[in-house]
Amino acid sequence: MTDKLSKTYNPQEHEERIYQWCEEQGYFRPEKQVELGLVAEDGPRWCITMPPPNVTGALHLGHAMVAALEDLMTRYYRMRGFETLFLPGSDHAGIATQNVVERELAKEGVTRHDLGREKFIAKVWEWKDVYHRRITDQTKRLGVSCDWMRERFTLDEGLSHAVRSAFTRLYKKGLIYRGTYLVNWCPRCESAISDLEVIPDERASHLWHIRYPIINDDWNEPQEEWGSGKWASGATEFIEMATTRPETILGDTAVAVNPGDPRWQRLVGQIAILPALNRHIPIIADEAVDPEFGSGAVKVTPAHDPNDNEIGLRHGLEAPNIMTDTAQMNKLAGSYAGQDRFECRENIVADFEKEGLLVKIESYVHAVGTCERCHTDIEPRISTQWFVNAKPLAEAAMEAVRDGSTTIIPEREERRFFHWMENIRPWCISRQLWWGHRIPVWYCDDCGEQTCEIDDPAACTHCGSANIHQDEDVLDTWFSSGLWPFSTLGWPDTESPDYKRFYPTDVRETAYEILFFWVAREMMLGIELTGQTPYATVYLHGLVRNEEGKKVSKSMEDIEEYDPLNIIEKYGSDALRYTQLTSSTPGLDMSLDPRRLEGARNFTNKIWQAARFVLSNLGDGPATLSPASRLLLPDRWILSRLNSLIQSVERLFESYQYGEAGRQIHDFLWGEYCDWYIEASKVRLYDETAEKSVLRAVLLHVLETSLRLLHPFMPFVTEAIWQALPDEVRKGESLMMAQWPEPDAALLDGAAFAKAEEQMGLMMELVRGIRNRRAEYNVTPGKRITALIAAGDESGWLDEQRAVLCSLAKLDSKQLTIQPAIQPPDQAAVIVVGEAVCYLPLAALVDLDAERERLSKVLDEIKGRVARSEGLLAGEFAQKAPEHVVQRERDKLAGLQAERAKLVERLAALEQSDTA
Repeated sequence: MTDKLSKTYNPQEHEERIYQWCEEQGYFRPEKQVELGLVAEDGPRWCITMPPPNVTGALHLGHAMVAALEDLMTRYYRMRGFETLFLPGSDHAGIATQNVVERELAKEGVTRHDLGREKFIAKVWEWKDVYHRRITDQTKRLGVSCDWMRERFTLDEGLSHAVRSAFTRLYKKGLIYRGTYLVNWCPRCESAISDLEVIPDERASHLWHIRYPIINDDWNEPQEEWGSGKWASGATEFIEMATTRPETILGDTAVAVNPGDPRWQRLVGQIAILPALNRHIPIIADEAVDPEFGSGAVKVTPAHDPNDNEIGLRHGLEAPNIMTDTAQMNKLAGSYAGQDRFECRENIVADFEKEGLLVKIESYVHAVGTCERCHTDIEPRISTQWFVNAKPLAEAAMEAVRDGSTTIIPEREERRFFHWMENIRPWCISRQLWWGHRIPVWYCDDCGEQTCEIDDPAACTHCGSANIHQDEDVLDTWFSSGLWPFSTLGWPDTESPDYKRFYPTDVRETAYEILFFWVAREMMLGIELTGQTPYATVYLHGLVRNEEGKKVSKSMEDIEEYDPLNIIEKYGSDALRYTQLTSSTPGLDMSLDPRRLEGARNFTNKIWQAARFVLSNLGDGPATLSPASRLLLPDRWILSRLNSLIQSVERLFESYQYGEAGRQIHDFLWGEYCDWYIEASKVRLYDETAEKSVLRAVLLHVLETSLRLLHPFMPFVTEAIWQALPDEVRKGESLMMAQWPEPDAALLDGAAFAKAEEQMGLMMELVRGIRNRRAEYNVTPGKRITALIAAGDESGWLDEQRAVLCSLAKLDSKQLTIQPAIQPPDQAAVIVVGEAVCYLPLAALVDLDAERERLSKVLDEIKGRVARSEGLLAGEFAQKAPEHVVQRERDKLAGLQAERAKLVERLAALEQSDTA
């Protein structure tokens, strides 16, 4: 039967073929499960909606991580007999998509304004169709068992209707309103952007220490022009501050100090003069001021800094906006009007220096917020936008977590969730873009009122005038994404079959970094609009880092090495999935080490070769496990270990410890099944007189059951092998539709099987000990050696396994003695396992003189290395080298010293043998 499996496993020969076949057969659709009778129409169901990737992006390791985890969950519940829906889709990604298309147009010398809104949007739709097909094809390469017939797009007709319905309901409840607040503003995109779209860029910059004159009894108003070098000549008292953005000086409306700072208490209530504009600004006291920063006094720019804005609101300060949409200085900037913000920075610093108001410039490293899409420095800016009053929505979301309606995994992330939600601010949902869901609000040109309806109105609902025009802005992408769990299932039509069957969904799986930005919004909107929390569980994974611990990002020089498609081409999809799934723990970052990928690829080949071995040794006739009395020790042991594994894996799956489950399956298949049971089985398989039917049945049963356990991790190689198994052991059309293994209580609790684990464990330890001694004494691999084993009460069954013991440990069966007690021989290596003692006569292992000479040479070399390391650590190296380098040398020395001690011990043993 091995003709069904090629000599080696090549992922490229199987992955695309298997995926296409499964999709064509309808196995990804919940209806297929009902059709095959695997679940009842009213039976248990399980649903997860795929976090929609942006249509702009190529696949990255974050997508791969999400896909692997969500598909693992889906395949597990499908095999458990749940009617399972894994619903895919993609996001229109407002700013990201618009920027990409604008860049493409720029290559042709065209701007979106040249085209106009309608033609530009039509152009984006053309572009979207191409990229959407690409991202879908790439996602399929990961093996996700999504129902592609239910695929959704955030701008398709159904979801657009859901967005309008949601907006209208919230607007009419007073939860959506238009107001003027501080927002993140991108001067390049000319739009407000969300906090998630602001990427901190750590950079070396400066801290400019400046001073403002204070009005006192000796104060004289400036008689000279600003920049003349004499503007501040009438000042006798100053207050010093530090800033990283001197251009914002022009928007200052106060100077603030901490009320507990004794240095400045006497100045609170006095007036300072804002240089360049001669503006009188108060000196105020506020607890938010850090007295340890700079001089302890800070300039307050309410329109261009979040903290200053809060101070301004508390003290009723004015908030002049000194910049245009493109970050040019406007007319409120006085003589700097028309200058770019960074040009203004240089000029105002020069003028402060000329006027004697620049105290000093310090080097300073800090994080500057940049636009995720175009990398432009964002500008905090007062702007009129649309907002959601998130506070009452957040209360309901927090209550859902408190009462257990939604569980966050890992639990520690709940603290972060509550912290964010308790301090939530109004959510800015408008964007100054063309691509996206246009805000469904119309303004009346006659009465000035607003009309908000799901369908486009023909007239103002207040005065009946037909002179109305729609708001130009579009909604934040996160607004439509926040509806994803229920809009994709048919909401607002609550009678939709999918909505009735699958909502609420079961799990939201995503990265911990967007717990607030996306999960919180889904929960707030879901509870408000549907009356139910959108999912029972939030499972958070960490970031993907390389083997050096650095976050994998587009800016890395070797980023192509971390492209999932390149990894799949080199190692296969199963290897990537398995590596990511077993390298991760909920909420913690994972390391994607190429060595792990190689190990996972080797694992697929190990399973493949094991399957080829089993299939090539099946023989004729049915394979049956009964009667149990015909099972030998290795058979009882492997069946007991398999059933323990089934029980453990199910427990780990139910507690979301997928990584540990995958590692245990690997250790069982590679370490116990392949390396021990298959090797032990060769004794009977190659013995012409031995009975083989039960052995073959066990080999096949364990393989088939293990494939079912491994399938959610490695769907392709497991399906390819499973399809090659005999019909009598395959129940169903496809492995992905097969039943999840159940533990057999008789095998778990039976005394005979428990005893088998104990006995086999002892024999395995004996074999390991003998192998280690062979390696220590450099015994030729194929050489059969003599052994004497004093096994006490274990001698009877151990003697029955002499053929297996000889095969695994390379012992000479004619020179193997197993008895309850044995007189210890002279000159022997000793292995103690429990009550059993194994003696390996040294004369039968090695030439003692040659071994002594070999060990002496090795010892001399080690002594030399120890001396060099000790000298290094005793000299200047220990004081001058970085601590981690010194520690590495200390660790190396400790290892060498331990190796030296072992060699001395072994040489002493040889000397004692000579004396004896």
